[in-house]
Amino acid sequence: MTFIEKLSAAWQSNNSLLCVGLDPDVAKFPAHLQGQPEAIFTFCKAIIDATADAACSFKPQIAYFAAARAEDQLEALCEYIRVQYPHIPVVLDAKRGDIGATAEQYAREAFERYGADAVTVNPYMGFDSVAPYLEWRDRGAIVLCRTSNPGGSDLQFMQVDGAPLYQHVARMVAEKWNTNGQCGLVVGATFPAELAAVRKIVGDMPLLVPGIGAQGGDIAATMAAGGTADATGMMINSSRAILYAAPKADEDFAQAARRVALETRDAINVCRAG
Repeated sequence: MTFIEKLSAAWQSNNSLLCVGLDPDVAKFPAHLQGQPEAIFTFCKAIIDATADAACSFKPQIAYFAAARAEDQLEALCEYIRVQYPHIPVVLDAKRGDIGATAEQYAREAFERYGADAVTVNPYMGFDSVAPYLEWRDRGAIVLCRTSNPGGSDLQFMQVDGAPLYQHVARMVAEKWNTNGQCGLVVGATFPAELAAVRKIVGDMPLLVPGIGAQGGDIAATMAAGGTADATGMMINSSRAILYAAPKADEDFAQAARRVALETRDAINVCRAG
């Protein structure tokens, strides 16, 4: 099953556009996990189990694992999802961007070492920096387009031939780079007008949409701007608002995460139905 097929099936089977981001910050873990050697795996596994029926995808952010020297725990988590929840795609949030042989190694890292279904990539160095990911014909390459951070405007909104750069990226990916039909784009919920512009350019291409929850993106505006005709087309990501829904000392962190995940999924679905 390809990434797109798996994602499309997850949208339907879980009736969800919610992507649960896994950004494990040990300093925010509940007290009973502090100091445990496998704390990151334990914490994230509990989150996964608590939210799997509410999610269309999981998105581990590799930096949180690498900074804590916990890449082995990330490997174990990806394997856990593949075994226990094989219908839910794993999007490795790595934002890789390099050329030639180096990009080939980054692709191997994402797809062999971690077994991810898709990986986020940076288009700044052009097509040859993205091409190695496309050689994995069943996997997804999700290209940064209009990111949710305010500083994204420094480059992404620069005018090129009368249009902002992010629109050129969207058009290039949709028309030239999407050779396997497995590409997607990252477009932030914090910029609904730009999200709508990208959707108009790329048709039904899936969009990874960060920025709701802690970053303040509006769910209704996001759905109106980025939804496809069948009210799918997006992985609307929430990380911190779900992961750290409970007070730090609360041992019931997973149930708090589940509550917020269900509330977020349901709020998205209200907008889908409307």
